[in-house]
Amino acid sequence: MQKISPFIWFVDNAEEAVNYYMTTFKNAKIVSEQRYDAESAKVSGRPEGSIMVMDFEIEGQSFQALNGGVVPGFERSSMVSFVVNCENQEELDSLWNKLTDGGQIQQCGWCVDKFGVTWQIIPRRLNELLADPDKAKAGRVMHAMLQMKKIIIADLEKAAQT
Repeated sequence: MQKISPFIWFVDNAEEAVNYYMTTFKNAKIVSEQRYDAESAKVSGRPEGSIMVMDFEIEGQSFQALNGGVVPGFERSSMVSFVVNCENQEELDSLWNKLTDGGQIQQCGWCVDKFGVTWQIIPRRLNELLADPDKAKAGRVMHAMLQMKKIIIADLEKAAQT
């Protein structure tokens, strides 16, 4: 068990979201689930027998999802996002297409899925190019990336060479 893991609050669709992530990522599994019993349902206003918490893993990273209902002050923020470092354009395209389906496309590889969770779908190659000791080359790559929504590795490589 990880010492620190993300905990994602959903109003009432945690199970739907977790099942969606199971089909979105190749290496994903549900670890456990807890359901509201009579006492916790009464306190929370959630239906007895419905999902309360689901523990799951994506690519070895542990997560928890909660059906917590609507609580003032508990709104989701893009100030927290999950970065997915992709090995190649095929992996990036697959995840981007799935996570943006019904969601929102943002700048520089960021997107918000249909459940309101913010992701950064980034190729590992971007970090390598941005860390290049040739500052002009890294600058060209940064400029190219800032023009993109979905990151295109070939366009980053082209910017690095010009």
